[in-house]
This record gives sequence, C-alpha cells and structure tokens, in this order.
Amino acid sequence: MLKTLGAQIKEFKKDSILTPVYMLLEVIMETIIPIMMASIIDDGVEAGNMRHIYVMGALMVVTAGFSLFFGIMGGKYGARASTGLARNLRKSMYDNIQTFSFSNIDKYSTSGLITRLTTDVTNVQNAYQMILRMCMRAPASLICAMVMSFYVNVKIALIYLAAVIILGGALLFITKLAMKYFGAVFKRYDNLNESVQENISAIRVVKAYAREDFEKSKFTKASENIYNMFVKAEKLVTVNAPLMQLTVYSCILLISWLGAKMIVAGNMTTGDLSLLLAYCMNILMSLMMLSMAFVMITLSISSGERIAEVLNEKADIVNPENPEMEVKDGSIVFDNVEFSYNKNAESPVLKDINIKISSGETIGVIGGTGSSKSSLVNLISRLYDVTKGSVSVGGIDVRKYDLETLRNEVAVVLQKNVLFSGTILENLRWGDKNATEEECIRACRLACADEFIDRMPDGYNTYIEQGGSNVSGGQKQRLCIARALIKKPKVLILDDSTSAVDTATDSKIRRAFAQEIPGTTKIIIAQRISSIQDCDRIIVMEDGEINGFGTHDELLENNEIYRDVYESQMQGSGDFDEEVANG
Repeated sequence: MLKTLGAQIKEFKKDSILTPVYMLLEVIMETIIPIMMASIIDDGVEAGNMRHIYVMGALMVVTAGFSLFFGIMGGKYGARASTGLARNLRKSMYDNIQTFSFSNIDKYSTSGLITRLTTDVTNVQNAYQMILRMCMRAPASLICAMVMSFYVNVKIALIYLAAVIILGGALLFITKLAMKYFGAVFKRYDNLNESVQENISAIRVVKAYAREDFEKSKFTKASENIYNMFVKAEKLVTVNAPLMQLTVYSCILLISWLGAKMIVAGNMTTGDLSLLLAYCMNILMSLMMLSMAFVMITLSISSGERIAEVLNEKADIVNPENPEMEVKDGSIVFDNVEFSYNKNAESPVLKDINIKISSGETIGVIGGTGSSKSSLVNLISRLYDVTKGSVSVGGIDVRKYDLETLRNEVAVVLQKNVLFSGTILENLRWGDKNATEEECIRACRLACADEFIDRMPDGYNTYIEQGGSNVSGGQKQRLCIARALIKKPKVLILDDSTSAVDTATDSKIRRAFAQEIPGTTKIIIAQRISSIQDCDRIIVMEDGEINGFGTHDELLENNEIYRDVYESQMQGSGDFDEEVANG
C-alpha cells in the first residue's frame, strides 16, 4: 500500500522534503527560546543587568520571527504536497477505472468507487499532511526538549521520561482499539453513498410510488450506522485528552515541587526551573500532537488500502502486442465458445456456441430472461473475454485487435441507455467527435429520432439533463441508436434497444437500416418476434445455449420454443400503436 500511494507523490517530492525540513528548523528555534528566557531571568532580572535583558529580548524576538517563518513555510509546502498527492490519487484512480473491463467493474459498486475517490482520498490527504508536519515536528520537539532537560537536570528529566512512557503505551493501546472501528466505517460509507445515489437518480420513481418515507428510513439507517461506529471509535480516542491533561498537570506539580526545593538548596536557578517547565509543555504538547496524528493515520490506513486496491487493479482486457488496426468487414464467427463471469463458476454462462455470420447480414436474437443473450453479444466487442474457444470479427480473433479500433467498428447499444448532460449534438458526437451536423441529422433520421428533435424548441441544441431525465425512454433509446450509427460501424448490435418504442417506429428503424446501411452487420436482440421476423436469420437462446438458428419460417417449422413464443404473441390483440399506424 505505502509503495502504491508513495508513487503518486510524483512532482511534489520537493514539497514533501522541504516540509519536514522547515518543521525541524521551527523546532530548533522553539528549543532555543526557553534557553534565552532562562538567561534573561538568571543573568538579567536577578543580576539587575538591563543591557543583557534588552539584548536577549531582541534575540528572542528574532528567533521567534524565524520560528514563525519556518512554520509558515512548512504549512505552505505541506499543503501543496498533501493536496498534490490527493489530486494525483484521484486522477490515477479515475484513469485506471477507465481502463477497466466489465469484469473489473463488476468487482466494485459504483458507490464504493465514489467513496474511494472522495472520502478516502480526503482522509489520506489529511494524514499525509499530518505525517509531513506533525510526525516530524512532534518527535523532533520531544527529543530536543528531552535532551535539553537531561542536560539541565537529570532528576527532573526522569519525570518527563516516565510521562512519555506512560502516555506512549496508553496511546498505542487506544489506537489499536480505535483502528478496528475506523476500518469498518468505510464499508458503511459505501452503503450511505449507495442509498443517496439510488434515491437521487431514481427520484421520479420514488415520488411516483410515494416511497419518500421508506427512502428516508433507509438513509437514516445507513447514516445511523456510521454515527454509531464513529461514536464507538471517538469514545476511545477522547480518552487521550483527560489522560494528557492529568499527566501534564501532574508533571507541572512534581517539577514545581522538586524545583522549588532545589532552588532553596542552591542546586538549581530560577531560570533553569522556568526552562524545565517550558520543556515540560513542549514534551507533553508533542505527545498530544502525536496522538492526533496517530488517530488521523489510523483513520486513513483503511482508506489507503481501499485506494491502493483500485490503483493496483489490473484490467482483465488489454491490447495485445502489435495489435491489428483494421477490421476488414463485419463477418462474425463463434468457434466452440464457452464463457463464465466467474472463473470458478460451476457451470459456464455460455456453452458450445458455434455461429457463422456473414458481413451485412441482419441477425435476430431471442430468448427468455436469463438465457444469456446479452452475454453472447458482449463478447463480439470484447467487453468480456471468452473462457474457451474464440470469437472472430472480420476473420481475426477479437483478442488480436486494438481495443479502440475494434470498439469503433463494433457499435453496441446496451440495454441500459445512458445520455450525458449536454446538448443533443454533444451526445451524438460521442459516436464521432468530428461528426458534422449533417451526419448527426442523417443518423437521427435512420433512428427515427428526428421526429421528436424537430419538435423541440432548440432542435439539436436542446440541452439533455443528466441521465437524459428530460426525454422519454423511447426517445433516449433512439438517440442512443443514432449515437452508435454516427460511428459508421461494420457491426451494429442493438441489445433490446427498441423495447421502449412503439412497433410502428420499430418497423421504421429496421426498414431504414435495411435500406441505408446494407453493408453493416446488424444483430438485434428483442423480446418481440415482430422486431426480428424479417431478419436474415434468427438465433434462439435457452440456458446459455443455441436452441435454434435459422430464418423465421424455418424456426416456425422446426423450433418448438420459437413457435410457442410466436403463437403466444400472435394470439394477443396486437399493439395499440400498430393498430393506429395501420388505421
């Protein structure tokens, strides 16, 4: 973990070195000041030497000025180093997440990744600043004060040593207990973020079902869990304060009592006693700072481990050496393919898949829920890798292609359609950032999205809210299809992407595809047989296997599953939109 996080300091190494250097210089100045104060008392006040008082007083002011300067510079460089580390951690995590395949993403929840990018990074940032400043300043101050105390008077310095041992042992014990609770807190943070994220993204559904009270209860429970865990940890941590106070005042009383006796006996000067009292406060304040630093570091250890986990996660799917940079055509071959999401799974999700699709064919895919239709098409654009066998596009195994090249030529419109905040044109240009407005309009016409865009006040410059919340499900689907078409792919995969549009519009989209992009291989996953019956061939999936593969007529004659689905759908009264269109 330390090596992983330390590698992110990068260009802030200089700041990370200068901070403890300035902290050390500040400690040296603070160690000198009590010596000057003792000299003023012994050689100035008691000796009646005003000149000495003025000279030492001036030197104290200068020394204090240097101490202030070194403290400010330490704070400045410490802030730069810690915020720089936080910036690099966020950027490196975000960049690494972008390389994740679907299988990598499946390991983490969205809320968990958000917590790591925000709360966890902030904890590490605060701890790093503590390490650079407090963890240099406090031990240095403690050691300097302890050395000077032994130099002035060994007997009284032993009181300090005993106090340090007692407080150090108590601090380690408290920290060890608290760490257990702090480690558990961040899992609770994930649950809290998940509750917030779900509620806000689905606020319309929450209101439609009048579930506000339920969501409030769920949020309150998640928040209460974090509160209870922090209370348990803080109860332990707060023991530090009274223990410190007890030790501080006990030391002051003992030093004052012993010091007064020594002064009366002539074994110590008044200046030495003031010096020892000053060092007493330095030592005990150093321990207080160390306790704060230990708490912060303890809190950040769990955060650091979670951050390192994301940074060290290696993408399961990467570019091969010397990758193929051109997809010749849209032909697809599945050769003895097996696939499992989990390598240790008892049985594969897909098994014994053998398919040959010619370039330009339109292939329909149908099957019940859980029949692995989406899993099948996700292998084509290498969103996942096969467990066994191979998938080829354009005559070449997809594992030999450059990933960007392959995914630009194999456009996928997923089941969960996502639009981003921005104008319609900006969303469409996700398919091709250099696409002209005419190309965007043509793609929208093919996807039948121009019908509703033209009715909008700002047309293609209409602003889409986050997640596409200001357009309907069918409109969102058509915009996502248009976005995929702008890529001008050799293979277009529609994963149940017309489920929210009426059958008349669905028919128009399919007809436009046949007429306008005949050379593109089209794979259409659908629940309605009316959406795929005109396809060149149709795949029938059942339990991860191909139950049938042929034309609509062939499957009606030879495939029982397809025939049963067809008959059950045809016995219905038909779609309302289809009746209106025919009327």
